[in-house]
Amino acid sequence: MSMIRKTLGSAFLGSTLLLTSGCVFTSVKIPLDTNLEETQLGSKTGESTSQGVLWLVAWGDSGTQAAAQNGGITTLLHADQKVFSILFGLYSKQSTVVYGN
Repeated sequence: MSMIRKTLGSAFLGSTLLLTSGCVFTSVKIPLDTNLEETQLGSKTGESTSQGVLWLVAWGDSGTQAAAQNGGITTLLHADQKVFSILFGLYSKQSTVVYGN
């Protein structure tokens, strides 16, 4: 009986982890603003990105300043964050998108 319980428990845990939202694939865009009803985007867009592999190696600069420089923006009006992940973060990519003039 205890062998069957362990097997069922392991199967339940494994299926729960696999079926949990975002474990296999995640691709979301999140606003970094608290006043969404007053959002203005401006005429320019800039983006900066950082990436990671195997939870061991990461590179890039996904900061707001880098995104503004990449877009030639001097006045920020709004920012979004994009998150992309595969297999619990085996590969991950984070981006900051800024809007302004």
